[in-house]
This record gives sequence, structure tokens and C-alpha cells, in this order.
Amino acid sequence: MDRVNRIYKNEIYQKHMAHITEKERDRKFCLHDLAHALDVARIGRIMIDEEGLDIDIELFYAAALLHDAGRYCGIPHNESGAMLAGKLMPICGFTAEETEIVSDAIRGHRNDTGTTDFSRVLYTADKRSRMCFCCKAADECYWDKEKRNMEIEL
Repeated sequence: MDRVNRIYKNEIYQKHMAHITEKERDRKFCLHDLAHALDVARIGRIMIDEEGLDIDIELFYAAALLHDAGRYCGIPHNESGAMLAGKLMPICGFTAEETEIVSDAIRGHRNDTGTTDFSRVLYTADKRSRMCFCCKAADECYWDKEKRNMEIEL
């Protein structure tokens, strides 16, 4: 997990996450913080293990850390997150192929449009990490009802 820790400790990543924290200081809906990213990573890890998928765990953790890090950049966060992955991952020791796998998954994480197991697991883990079933702001949420996680599940 050395390369994932390099992403986390990277000054650019830290600035993005601080910006998100500032923007979401008074947010009543789900947050896009490190706890969410790690929830996505851990749920994805369980899915990968249970389904016996050939997905590199360190690579998946990198995707989970970066999937929402592009929020509040002025363009859709899946696009800005993919661009951020393209910038940070090579600096942190990931190959061009690994960077492309993660970038593709981040681009598709807002809708279930991925064609790979990696993309599907990122999308699903992201949705399952949300506790819509007990959210106090559910009546005001803009998420489509079909995307909401209305039961405890893995």
C-alpha cells in the first residue's frame, strides 16, 4: 500500500481534500471525505474477495481514494477525478496501464456504465457505502431513488 499512501500524502491530493472539506462544512447530505473513500475501498475489497475477482487491491484503494477528489473543480467530478488520477498516480509510482484502469473507473463511477469488473465494483461500492436507509436528509436528497441504498447490504 506504499503507493496508495503516497497518493494520500501528496500535497496536491491534500489540497483537493481540504477544498472538499471546506465546501462541505455545512453539508447535510453525504460527505466526500477520507472516511467515505476508505468505506468505498473496504466494501470493494470485500466484493473482490467474495467474488474471487482478479483485481489488484492496492490499485482499487487508489481508485477509491481518488474517485471523489475532483469535486468542486468546475467540471463534473468524475472527469476532474480522472484527470487528477492521471496526474498523481505516475508521480506515486503507478504505471501508465494502472493509471488508465483507475481513470476509466473514476470516469464511470457516477453511473453504472463501466464494462470491467473494476469499474462495476467501484460504482457498486460507492453506492453501498451510503446509508440512505437512515439518512435524516433523505427527503431533500437529489439522488434518484433507484440509486439509493435503502437496506444494509454488502
